Amino acid sequence: MGIKQLFSIIKDEAPDAIKEGEIKNQFGRKVAIDASMSIYSFLIAVRSDGQQLMNESGDTTSHLMGMFYRTLRMVDNGIKPLYVFDGAPPKLKSGELAKRFQRKQEAQEGLEEAKETGTAEDIEKFSRRTVRVTREHNADCQRLLKLMGIPYIVAPTEAEAQCAVLARAGKVYAAASEDMDTLCFNTPILLRHLTFSEQRKEPIQEIHVDKVLEGLGMEREQFVDLCILLGCDYLDPIPKVGPSTALKLIRDHGSLEKVIEWMKTDPKAKERYTIPEDWPFEDARDLFFNPNVRQADDPLCDFKWEKPDTEGLVQFLVHEKGFSEDRVRSGAARLEKNMKSSQQARIEGFFKVLPKTEEEKKSHKRKLEEQNEAKKKKLKEEKKEKAKAKAKPRGTA
Repeated sequence: MGIKQLFSIIKDEAPDAIKEGEIKNQFGRKVAIDASMSIYSFLIAVRSDGQQLMNESGDTTSHLMGMFYRTLRMVDNGIKPLYVFDGAPPKLKSGELAKRFQRKQEAQEGLEEAKETGTAEDIEKFSRRTVRVTREHNADCQRLLKLMGIPYIVAPTEAEAQCAVLARAGKVYAAASEDMDTLCFNTPILLRHLTFSEQRKEPIQEIHVDKVLEGLGMEREQFVDLCILLGCDYLDPIPKVGPSTALKLIRDHGSLEKVIEWMKTDPKAKERYTIPEDWPFEDARDLFFNPNVRQADDPLCDFKWEKPDTEGLVQFLVHEKGFSEDRVRSGAARLEKNMKSSQQARIEGFFKVLPKTEEEKKSHKRKLEEQNEAKKKKLKEEKKEKAKAKAKPRGTA
């Protein structure tokens, strides 16, 4: 689900944090991709007559079609994708998952009714709501990625948190997901729309967290508190707190503790706001600051891009899943060509600036101060010389 209305707030308050461009602008970059979110989008988007694609045996193939062709598109544009799959959900998320399951059951009932009496739009609407990513979908996609030579890892819990760790460590350029809560896990850069189809013509959004904080005028702690107040996967939202109110409350009070205290003690606030009985915001905050992740130096995070197994892809996609053999072989050839050829490095790779040590920073600061003092001294002397020249009587030698 992500964070409600967060993108709108960033767009209004910190527009410089968002860059939009074509997929080719990401050439030469390694990117960690939230696999489950991508698979969900494939299941919704890759359809025929409002239904997910299936082979002759009745197996769903939308997720494989999306994973194969959209990964090919990224590789064709010089991107090296790494897919990160969700592990077990945090306990605090179980309530939200239960609600989602309930909503999907209700949507299934609505779908059955729409098929009897509803319009095509009603059927499409309820059909989308019934979609969920299963273990079988994940297993299929992991098998496909292995045959394609594309690396993947399974996170201990949240994929977005694992992507953020890899991005902070410099193992990848950015984390790619549609979920805005990836920013709460402190990824330096979030890419959105990367796994969308080319036909949608959606620009790739590149969101820089440092500029988000700068534009909002917040430290990371306040930003995470704002996101919790907006509504995240871990907690129910506080009724009557919309995006504008949430932003104002965090700016006025500085932290969720003080917001809650104000809501409980201020007479007008007590009348207006009702905090849910079970609202462990401290636990939600801790999940954003201390998620269960594999550290970047873990051997499982030492990933490589390999040569594709063409015959393995043909066996899986063509003979088992009913794909076109010509298209699969053509895709495998494109993959092999891109993986074999050494990709041209991005220009910033030639000018990598290493961070200075504290001693170097102090030394640089001292040099600047000395240069400034020398300039001031020179200007002072020049002024004195000019003053002497003006004071000297005319006609004297």
